[in-house]
Amino acid sequence: MAVSKLATEIYTVSYLILFAILGTLARLGLQALTYYSRAPVIFSSVWPNFAGSLVLGCLSEDRKLFHGWDVPTSDKHISRAKQKNADEENGDSLFAQPAGDLPAAKKAHMATKKTVPLYIGLATGFCGSFTSFSSFIRDIFLAMSDDLASPDVSASPIPRNGGYSFIALLAIVITTVSLSLSGYFVGAHLAIALEPFIPSFPFRLTRKVLDPFAVFLALGCWIGAILLSILPPDRFSNPGPAETWRGRATFALVFAPLGCLLRFYTSLRLNPRIASFPLGTFAVNIFGTAVFGMAWDLAHVPLGGVIGCQVLQGIEDGFCGALTTVSTWVAELAALGRGRAYIYGVASVVAAFAVMVVIMGGLKWNQGFEALACSH
Repeated sequence: MAVSKLATEIYTVSYLILFAILGTLARLGLQALTYYSRAPVIFSSVWPNFAGSLVLGCLSEDRKLFHGWDVPTSDKHISRAKQKNADEENGDSLFAQPAGDLPAAKKAHMATKKTVPLYIGLATGFCGSFTSFSSFIRDIFLAMSDDLASPDVSASPIPRNGGYSFIALLAIVITTVSLSLSGYFVGAHLAIALEPFIPSFPFRLTRKVLDPFAVFLALGCWIGAILLSILPPDRFSNPGPAETWRGRATFALVFAPLGCLLRFYTSLRLNPRIASFPLGTFAVNIFGTAVFGMAWDLAHVPLGGVIGCQVLQGIEDGFCGALTTVSTWVAELAALGRGRAYIYGVASVVAAFAVMVVIMGGLKWNQGFEALACSH
């Protein structure tokens, strides 16, 4: 069946916009659920990073959702690999026909999946926006500077020495990286275990129904987020604080698709240039962290008003949250060889942290952070 390249591009962009909005909503919601008094983990970015990595692990290992889109060679590889395994179990491997191997089947299927707009939307749009590398680096800085806020408002801050700050920094790095990597591998195992129960998206149904519907749904959701930001439903609420929706969610939903699209096209252009170092993902994570630090500084100085603070918070949660990604980062770490993975992982964290120290540290150690003014 002939597939228009222009239509595929339009559908891909639409899915990215739609799932960037949904992924950002999921991240903000999960952060709200896991940030409570006496929480065992007080930095809220860790759980979205874990959950998004888990979902990406499922999608990466899955061979059923997009089975109808698959190329014939992949089907043959899978059939031959299963037949080979069955023959070996029955002791008939000497008489079996030459069989393909499962790694070849996975490679062929993955190459096909990466061209499916819906898969790109789920993996790059949803998982990439669900996780946030810039928030991870922010938490590292706040842990190091002893500014990591506790959800327990009754807790009084106790000054600590530099040694404890370094331990806190390591705690954020180790916890986030280990949980995100484990989430990715658990997701892959879940996909394998649930393979008999996972349905498939037929090519015709996806192409004729879901893809065109996603165009209108993505555009409608993005316009709706813009309208809610211009006219929030709680603007005239009485009694109670006014216009809290914009600061909490709607501005983030406006900026999220922009960050997601920038990440997708930057990675598409730059990642193939160096096979052992995903340059595109590295670039967007560092750039997004820099933008996040600048927005944080502007929001924590005694200038501007409520709307300005809410816009800056939307840039942090929406644009930077969708531009930077932990799920893709840990997937790349898992795919690279051990030595290359260490180089790529350490370079990403060290470079982003250095950028954050330069940007946020200048304000922190010169005049300190002021309280946010994002609500009346």
